[in-house]
Amino acid sequence: MQLNLTKPIVFFDLETTGVQVGTDHIVQICLLKVSPDGSEEERTYLIRPVDDFGKTVLIPKECTAIHHITDAMVAGERSFPELAPEIAEFIGDADLAGYNSNKFDVPLLVEEFLRFGFNFSIKGRRLVDVQNIFHRMEQRTLVAAYKFYCGKQLDGAHSADADTKATYEVLKAQLDRYKDTPFVDRDGTSSYPVVNDIAALSSFTGNPQWADLVGHIGYDKQHREIFNFGKHKGKTLESVFQQEPAYYDWMIKADFPRSTKQVVKEVYERMKEQKLMELKLKFEG
Repeated sequence: MQLNLTKPIVFFDLETTGVQVGTDHIVQICLLKVSPDGSEEERTYLIRPVDDFGKTVLIPKECTAIHHITDAMVAGERSFPELAPEIAEFIGDADLAGYNSNKFDVPLLVEEFLRFGFNFSIKGRRLVDVQNIFHRMEQRTLVAAYKFYCGKQLDGAHSADADTKATYEVLKAQLDRYKDTPFVDRDGTSSYPVVNDIAALSSFTGNPQWADLVGHIGYDKQHREIFNFGKHKGKTLESVFQQEPAYYDWMIKADFPRSTKQVVKEVYERMKEQKLMELKLKFEG
């Protein structure tokens, strides 16, 4: 089944130095762009991981054991800040899709862009997480998903190119399999969410209750940003920052992903603007 697209969508997969969005780095990325006419274009990059100061980061042995990418393999490759403009240009305004991408690949990709001063935004992009369709409908791994949906063994698992192509094939097979299959949510509401429409798939696989990319910040019923962790869990950011201003400073200095800090800063700046407006109105009155 060919995807029903209104604009390009990029399937992508990352191999990294670890699983911590705020501190780990990309060592390989594969991008498969699918256009509305069905044409495909692929890019794969090995990336020399570097820290905020441009110093090369070593790949932990336990990570190399999984994706088989060594320090020697990336030693002569370009770093992410060198590749960022090329990667951003290739992605363009495309929607994004991957396997476990909403929880890991998208946040880490955005983190790398922000780390080196590139303002790569996901606003206006639809995010389709193929794993979420699979886990909600079948609850298995990518290798099992590929065998289950496509009837084939996945050769080269844990390499970005193999995983990316497999993810694309799995999604097309899912659309065929579940086009007439109902999904019953926790409230007992039945729907048919797996349809050939990127907006619907994004809604089904995404988490609209998250304000940031990793779920540290959420929304309450009034769509106000709230903490999803720690001693202030469930409280709005505005109320906490008003009562405990030092908490804002702690969050900015702590080891949170930059995408989380970006939301925190936006809330804080909004509060400052509102305060200035109130003072202005009071002065003018």
